[in-house]
Amino acid sequence: MITVIEQAVQARLVATAPKVETVPVTLCYDRADPFAVRMAFPALATLEGVEVSWTFARELLMSGIRTPAGCGDVRVRPYDGDRTTIEFHAPEGVAIVLMMTADLQRFLDRAAAIVAPGLEHRYLDMDHSLAELMRRPN
Repeated sequence: MITVIEQAVQARLVATAPKVETVPVTLCYDRADPFAVRMAFPALATLEGVEVSWTFARELLMSGIRTPAGCGDVRVRPYDGDRTTIEFHAPEGVAIVLMMTADLQRFLDRAAAIVAPGLEHRYLDMDHSLAELMRRPN
């Protein structure tokens, strides 16, 4: 049974300059972390020149493609009928990307086939999570 999915998509990086860059982004969903999705940006799209990943709630992405969602580091909202805006807020600044809503929905559908929304709790490994928490130094 498939427990991890990855999907490559194109994102438009919105900058203050008039030119909008297109960058490849990888979306990832892992049944071992059923409430989260990961979005990885390649080194060429980051200020540091290294791959950067953001992990945030799957529910945020599910809600945000239909109506504005989020008030923290990651915010998702519809842009127009075909695209969704995702904002990433960090101390260094804000990155805004536009993605095709159909690509995001396809990814969410694939994730739902692995873990249905609302049933994430069934896939949590509490023993492993507690062991990881106890292993971390203060």
